[in-house]
Amino acid sequence: MTTEPDSPADAGTRGTGSQTTPAATEPSVPAQPTAEKPDEVSTDVTPGEAVSEAVSESEAVSETAAASDSTASSDRTAASVSAAVRESVPVSETKGDLTPREISPEPGAKPKIGLADTLFKNLTRTAGIGLLVLIGLIALFLVLRAWDALSANEGNFFTTETWGANDTPPVFGVAALLFGTLLSAVIALAIAIPVAVGIALFITIYAPRRMASALGYVVDLLAAVPSVIYGLWGLLVLAPHFNGTQMWLNDYFGWIPLFDVGEGSVGRSVFLASVVLAIMVLPIIAALSREVFLQVPITHREAALALGATRWEMIRTAVIPYGKPGVISASMLGLGRAMGETIAVALVLPSTFNISWNILKPAGNTIAANVANGFGEANDIGRGALIASGLVLFVVTMVVNMIARAVIARRREFSGRAA
Repeated sequence: MTTEPDSPADAGTRGTGSQTTPAATEPSVPAQPTAEKPDEVSTDVTPGEAVSEAVSESEAVSETAAASDSTASSDRTAASVSAAVRESVPVSETKGDLTPREISPEPGAKPKIGLADTLFKNLTRTAGIGLLVLIGLIALFLVLRAWDALSANEGNFFTTETWGANDTPPVFGVAALLFGTLLSAVIALAIAIPVAVGIALFITIYAPRRMASALGYVVDLLAAVPSVIYGLWGLLVLAPHFNGTQMWLNDYFGWIPLFDVGEGSVGRSVFLASVVLAIMVLPIIAALSREVFLQVPITHREAALALGATRWEMIRTAVIPYGKPGVISASMLGLGRAMGETIAVALVLPSTFNISWNILKPAGNTIAANVANGFGEANDIGRGALIASGLVLFVVTMVVNMIARAVIARRREFSGRAA
């Protein structure tokens, strides 16, 4: 009798009976630890859904672990910052109170100032106030010493051209002296400023470094020469050889009243004194202008050159506008030096008292030169008159300086108070 093999269904039916067949020859797989499952598990889960659930659970676990690590890191950072703050900021002395103490001062509380700061502040204040007091005392001295002479004067002190302070009765005025002082100083500046600015520009821009250092040293050395040396040089060397230059100015520029000599001659004139004064104030203006031009930012100069400007255009657009207030200050210092110069002008100029616009004639005088020439022979009224003229020069110098400060104040970018 022939038997047919069992079908898979029959085999499965028989496998559910009481008798079990041996396990198949498949290799045994070690058991993997799995999470506890609920009691009721659906048996209708496909293999794909199982894989998806496993992946979702793995991602959830990873996110939870990352969040835990981030939280722990934040806690550690906060703890470190708190520890640093506690170490750097002192706590209050109250027991158990860990609140940081206030660092900023209370409203209305004055900051603590050390002894050195207080001492330095008082010294600088004393120096500033002392300078003002000194200027006031000088002005008071001049007024008190000149009062008797001004009271005894029979002429108008501001309009009289003659000077007879030693006569009886005394008649004197400061008009001619003040005119000669201002005229010679202005002409000296007109000669010295272009030359000084040219020297400063050459030293700072054109000259090589070694040549610039040597020229700067020579210019500074000129400022140390005593004024009496300039006066003797002007009297003994320049005056004899300067007549030709003055005659040439009269011949070719005589149509200008300043150079019209007429039938007269030339000699020790206001123009000669102005040239000597120009040489004296030249190193002052040149040295200060050089220092100002050296302060021009290099980026300004390089920017002008990068835009295609020549050196002259760079100087005209970048250097001179920046240094103009400094040149004005230097010029005002030179003007004060020219107006107050005594010995050099006294040696060059003759002692005449008249107002003349011609600067080539041998005539003219200044306040400082008149004081130097007449103080030794003056009586009490004469000395008072000379001191009164010195008071006028003092006031004029103060006014000139205040005007210069007003001009510079309009260029605030130089002083740094406005940008």
